[in-house]
Amino acid sequence: MQFETIRTQIDGHVATLTLNRPEKANAMNWQMWQDIRASMQWADATPEVRAVVLRGEGKHFTSGIDLNMMIGLQDRIKDDCDGRRREKLRQLILELQDTLTSIERCRKPVLAAIHGGCVGGGIDLITCTDMRYASADAYFTVKEIDIGMVADVGTLQRLPKLVGNQGLVRELAFTGRKVDAQEAQAIGLVNKVFESQEALYKGVHEMAELVAAKSPLSVRGIKEMLNYSRDHSVPEGLNYIATWNAAMLMSQDLTAAMMASMSKQTPTFKD
Repeated sequence: MQFETIRTQIDGHVATLTLNRPEKANAMNWQMWQDIRASMQWADATPEVRAVVLRGEGKHFTSGIDLNMMIGLQDRIKDDCDGRRREKLRQLILELQDTLTSIERCRKPVLAAIHGGCVGGGIDLITCTDMRYASADAYFTVKEIDIGMVADVGTLQRLPKLVGNQGLVRELAFTGRKVDAQEAQAIGLVNKVFESQEALYKGVHEMAELVAAKSPLSVRGIKEMLNYSRDHSVPEGLNYIATWNAAMLMSQDLTAAMMASMSKQTPTFKD
């Protein structure tokens, strides 16, 4: 698939999606928001894709939402009725939220490889991914406070569940201060820090390949269960997994994995 602002590549069972506006520090303009959702839908619907790596071209992962897009919002919601204008703005915000939620809806695990700056909307973006990794030069900032707005497409809802420290999340949101890669790892925002961008891409791709070698049906089920359990009680999560496995457990993947284990061989699975 070809997208205007995202470059795609498939290597084996791993798809790499690269934010591709390096001359604008991968600022997320309107087209990129559309391309993120479309590329996630493509990855979800493509059987041979079992894992996705999300990265950025150029000096930074992303500088966040394109300010020119923010300036142009008035034209998008123009109406002589104040109520309708505000309704249009709400629908636009919901659409941007849906774009990032498409990362969670993608049944394939999405691994973020973050270098340089991950700013504002970039935090909204990476908090939707399944695993996050950074190079030593990476930094993170909830930047919305510095342009006089409340982050509205996921950071304030997802970041507390990743970091687990309300006081720290509030500090980052109220101040917009930078978090370097080492602190990001210490607070649980990223899984691991690599010395260089090259090491980051190599390490994340290897992790994606490790995931892609597992039972695709099981991997998709694990993502479904973890996302569901994050937002529901333990009894609700247990009930859902019981129903899920009643439907999905007796699969060819289970047979292949058990036979391979008994014969000490590496199993192969259908996409």
